[in-house]
Amino acid sequence: METDDKKKCSVEAREENGLEKKVDENKKSEENEDKNAPPKNQEKNSEVKASDITVKVDVREKQINEEEKQKEEKNGKENKEETLPLKTPPVEEHPGGKKKEIVPARWVMAVLGCIGFMIVYGLKVNLSVAIIAMVNHTAVAEMGGHHDDEDEDHHGSNATTNECGVEEKKEALEDGPFAWDDNIQGLILAAYFYGYIFTQVPGGWFAEKFSAKHVFGVGALLNALCALLCPIASKASYIVLVALRIVMGIAGGVTLPGMHVLIASWAPPQERSKIASTVYAGMTLGTLVCMPFSGLLASELGWESVFYIQGGLSLLWYILWLIFVYDSPAKHPRISRAERRFIEESIGTTSKSEKPPIPWKSVWTSMPVWAIIVAHTCSNWGWYMLLVKLPTYMRYILKFDIKANAGLSAVPFLCMWIFTMINANVLDLLRSKNLITTTFARKFSTFVASIPPAICLISVTYVGCNTDLAVALLTLGTMFIGGMYSGFLSNHIDIAPPFAGTLMGISNTFATIPGIVVPSFVGYMTHGNQTVEAWRVIFFITLGIFGLEAVFFSIFGSGDEQPWVRPKPKPGDPEQMRLNEA
Repeated sequence: METDDKKKCSVEAREENGLEKKVDENKKSEENEDKNAPPKNQEKNSEVKASDITVKVDVREKQINEEEKQKEEKNGKENKEETLPLKTPPVEEHPGGKKKEIVPARWVMAVLGCIGFMIVYGLKVNLSVAIIAMVNHTAVAEMGGHHDDEDEDHHGSNATTNECGVEEKKEALEDGPFAWDDNIQGLILAAYFYGYIFTQVPGGWFAEKFSAKHVFGVGALLNALCALLCPIASKASYIVLVALRIVMGIAGGVTLPGMHVLIASWAPPQERSKIASTVYAGMTLGTLVCMPFSGLLASELGWESVFYIQGGLSLLWYILWLIFVYDSPAKHPRISRAERRFIEESIGTTSKSEKPPIPWKSVWTSMPVWAIIVAHTCSNWGWYMLLVKLPTYMRYILKFDIKANAGLSAVPFLCMWIFTMINANVLDLLRSKNLITTTFARKFSTFVASIPPAICLISVTYVGCNTDLAVALLTLGTMFIGGMYSGFLSNHIDIAPPFAGTLMGISNTFATIPGIVVPSFVGYMTHGNQTVEAWRVIFFITLGIFGLEAVFFSIFGSGDEQPWVRPKPKPGDPEQMRLNEA
């Protein structure tokens, strides 16, 4: 009896430790036989039996776990949703849907997406800085390119006095090897957009149909590889460089619609402004980091280093992108169960079905869609004016050398990034408390991204010799443009989540036209005429375009999902994808 009590205590102890498993009939029969055994060596036999029971319980536990995994995989297949084993342990959930996680997978995607846009936009604008070191300004001046005092006395004294009576020191940087006048420079800077415009809609379609992760990743990778070839192309001919920049544009064109598809799959509606702004802030950060870095490299190591170093560093990002980013929570092997459930329930995706066809007639007759197209196109006019031509303005009008030029050109984009993040967080907070609607948030941000920048650009042409005030106005104007990230640039996902990539491709196709026109237009207006008056005309035209953006989007913009987005439900159609309204 004493040995029987020991056995019972052992079993009870194992039950208290979570091993509440039923032992099969073989165990019971072994225990019964053990009770009828002779008392000789009974204590020794009981220890052997107890260890044997332990081993069998462990084996049974493993079998049950395997059966549960097989059931989960079977259920996943029945729902037509690809489900991979979750390696991360379940995360503790708290009231209100908040989860206790160190780095949620959706924010890993957002941060790497931000860095990806830093690469794409950095490699897009680094030529705007490098080209100043690449051009032989003396040869261009002799050809009649422009006749600034700086160029006429380029090899004279080390200092001159400008029209404001301020002594200017000459740049230590010598002339570059290429005699490219303003028209050729405008062609080179615009070439990127010749390729960029053709891959917007195809990029969105491929991302929706196949893999947004690879569409974005490969686009950024090709930009890095082409950047490495830019010095070779430049030395061959400016025509070869133009061709290479067109290829870069083709690759870069798929990145924005591809990322929109990823955000639609990963961003819960209550975090949409924050995640979208974090990702798209990479455009600003790319400019912020790349401009001063490019100027420093060109001054210290030569213009070729701008392309070799930045292109080489960009290749490292692609490896991280392949490892840590996936097309959706359902395809991520390391996402926590809690985060996946939170995202899918917030967005409303419960099963994967065939994506419905795009209702093209409804798209082209939808005024909220046209509101995005108009706002995106008008905003990009001013955006590319600052992105591509700000270094030129600061060099020839504000008279900064290339080092100061690169550094001061980056300051406005730093302020823009800070404003973008603050604006997105405030708007999401107000929306979560139901103090404002999504429609109001999008219209307010778009208005802020248009009217204040226009006023600042006009004002900068009237400050005369007050260069500090000019820099302050340029900084404010650029900063307010950051409102676009929480405005029209996030609006595609609001009005049509399943077609967010395609709609972004459509609007960005129209919005690419300013990227082609602005460099050539500014080059034409300032050809041999780098004056404040010429730039004033340019900025007044920009004021009118910004005004059109604000008025049109305020009237026709919307933050509500459009009725034509969801196909009408068919009776007995179990495969229809259910999405909750944002």
